[in-house]
Formats: sequence, C-alpha cells, structure tokens
Amino acid sequence: MKTAIIGLGNIGARLARNLTAGGERIIVAAKTLEAAEKVAHQLGSRAEAMTVEEAIEKADVIILAIYFDAIKQFLTAHRDALAGKIIVDPSNPIAPDGKGGFRKTIPDKQSSGQLISGLLPDRARLVKAFGTLGAGSLEAAANRSPERAVLFYAADDPEAGNIVARLISASGFAPIRVGGIDQSLRIEVGGDLHEFGKLGKLVSVEEAESLV
Repeated sequence: MKTAIIGLGNIGARLARNLTAGGERIIVAAKTLEAAEKVAHQLGSRAEAMTVEEAIEKADVIILAIYFDAIKQFLTAHRDALAGKIIVDPSNPIAPDGKGGFRKTIPDKQSSGQLISGLLPDRARLVKAFGTLGAGSLEAAANRSPERAVLFYAADDPEAGNIVARLISASGFAPIRVGGIDQSLRIEVGGDLHEFGKLGKLVSVEEAESLV
C-alpha cells in the first residue's frame, strides 16, 4: 500500500516528516518536481519525489495537503486517474478575516468533507483526516508521552478508514473515528472536536472516547 502526500506546505511537510520518522515509505509531490526533490532529500531514504501525475499513478492512498478550493480543482483535473484511490482530505474551508482571525468560506452548516465527497470519481473512497490540529501541534505533539494525542478522523468505508488509522498511528498520534463523512463538520475548524474550535486543546484517547 503506497502513500503519496501532494502539497508540501505547513501541513504536508510536517506530515511527511512524521510519517517517515514513523517508518513509512512515502511519495511526495508539489507544484514542481524540484520542490518535491528538495523535501525528499531532507526526509531521507524513506521519501521519493515524483511529479503529481506520477504520484497519483503509483499511490494507493493520496493525502491532499492543499487548500480546500485547490482540492476541488484537483479532483476535476485528475478525475479519471483518481478512480479507485483512497483520498485523504485534511482541508479546512477558511480564509483570513482581515482582523487577525479566520472566517469560513462555505455556509456554517456545510463541511468541506461532505462537499469533497460529492466530487469524488467512481470507486474513490474519502477519509477526512490530519486536519484536526494546527501545523504547530501536528509537529510538536507527535509521539507525545506518556499518552499519545488523538487525531480524529471520519470515514464511510471501513477498510479505507482502517488504512488511514494506521497512518495516523505511524505519524505519532492515536486515531479515533468520529463516524462517517457526514460527521466531518465536527473535526473541521470551528467544530466541537477541533483544536481551533470548541475543543480547543489536545486530548488523550480516554478523553476523546468520552466526546465522540
């Protein structure tokens, strides 16, 4: 089972470091092959740089560590090639509000997970994951001891969910499923299970299980 991270910004680069540190072999891709090769060199032998098109072809699991609007365009541009893949969506539909904070870019009761689910090609399976913590916590809290911090995820397909749960574990966190993709709103910015929402903190497995 091969995993690709497409997008190597704040979230993608940290996730790539966490996964390779956890023993995973990954593919990395960015806007340019040169940018991906630079990151792969920093990560070491467990990371291989490819073009976006090559990464889609080779990978079984594709983590789209890019902005919400870019994901929508990506799914349209690569629709045929993504058929049958497991797509991981860490996105949060937000933008700066001009006051030092953020605002949602879609209606309050909509989630990016549900919207993206409706854009998937045939046989592709979506898992909402890796977006419940900010980039700083994703880096600093990996492999926290004595108890690992939780990363919540949502999935309709049990097999896809289990595969991504294993990646969450490899990245240094404890996976907790909140339900299907219809529960995505809870784990996006502003949701009751997001670091930048009503939860407002990192939680242990015991705490998380009482909240789900």
